[in-house]
Amino acid sequence: MGDINFFEMLARTTVTFFVLLVLARIIGKKQISQLTFFHYTTGITFGSIAGEISSQKETPFWDGMFSLVWWTALTIIVSFISLKSKKIRVLVDDKPMILIYDGKISDANLRKSRLHSDELTMLLREQSIFSLDEVMYAVFETNGELSVLKKPAFANATKEDAKADLTLPKYIPTEVISHGKIIAENLIELNLTEEWLLKKLKRKNVDSVQDVFFAQVLEDGSLYISLKGSAGNL
Repeated sequence: MGDINFFEMLARTTVTFFVLLVLARIIGKKQISQLTFFHYTTGITFGSIAGEISSQKETPFWDGMFSLVWWTALTIIVSFISLKSKKIRVLVDDKPMILIYDGKISDANLRKSRLHSDELTMLLREQSIFSLDEVMYAVFETNGELSVLKKPAFANATKEDAKADLTLPKYIPTEVISHGKIIAENLIELNLTEEWLLKKLKRKNVDSVQDVFFAQVLEDGSLYISLKGSAGNL
């Protein structure tokens, strides 16, 4: 392996870092939120290529960059094709596997998923399910997570079951003041104005925005306020 001097390594690493950042943004959030085996191996290869570019003099810089960009292009192409074709999607990401059907464990699907019963019970415990008798269906997802539908007797009660208020929230809880400064773009997204916000503050006996450490519009249109040096829902 060829050694490279400090400044060349610094330059290679800096350029590679920002190129990798841009390419990761292009590929999208699926790398993190839906980490299937395909995306896992893609991420590892990305890191491996970037490491070679940064530290190995024997790896021509621009050849390494082309390899990184081309790997990104292939990832995007395969992802796009998999969106259009279910067969390709199954080939790339596999398909969900039903491990528990109508309350009974499927031995065949458990073997296909390369899981044993101890791993299945571990995945259930991660969802606070300690008894298999509670489970109606369990699906092993392509990202390695287990989705569970409990039997009606063990299902969590919903607001509808409890006859609670089902009114849809008026707003998404959103930060509107941070460190004494109004976040104008968030107010615009909520179709609210600074004048509305200032009136809300006045009603809470807050005379200056600069006195507010944090403020958030809540679901019902009320305002949570935490003043500098103290905290509270005013």
